[in-house]
Amino acid sequence: MDLFKEPKPIEAPTSCAETAGTAAAGNVIAASESTLISEAQLVLAEKRTTLASMRTGIAIVALPMSIIGLLVATSKYYDAASTGHMLIPLLLVCAGLIAIGGYLIVQSLLSTRRLDRRLLELKKMHPRLGQLIDRT
Repeated sequence: MDLFKEPKPIEAPTSCAETAGTAAAGNVIAASESTLISEAQLVLAEKRTTLASMRTGIAIVALPMSIIGLLVATSKYYDAASTGHMLIPLLLVCAGLIAIGGYLIVQSLLSTRRLDRRLLELKKMHPRLGQLIDRT
């Protein structure tokens, strides 16, 4: 499926009045379809960006979890009371990273839902677009 197909040629009309009307209608149809496809591409690009933001949020949340897992695994080698001056700031940084990652994940989920609704509206407006774009 080629998204950038040239519009089909218009059959030659028999009079000058038909020429003006047919050419204008053909250009309007081709332009509106082209605009609709461009808008769908823009929505899909924004969706790709929000999914990348979600992936970043997941990675940010995974980092503190692995640090805390490492601290728990090695807890028998240190005393928490004597290393509290290092543990407390580290755990605060981990909590901050979890909060930032959670924020990114929630925002990208909300944005993805909004973009999915917009894409569904575009598909309803133009049935051919539904054939070009899989159910997303």
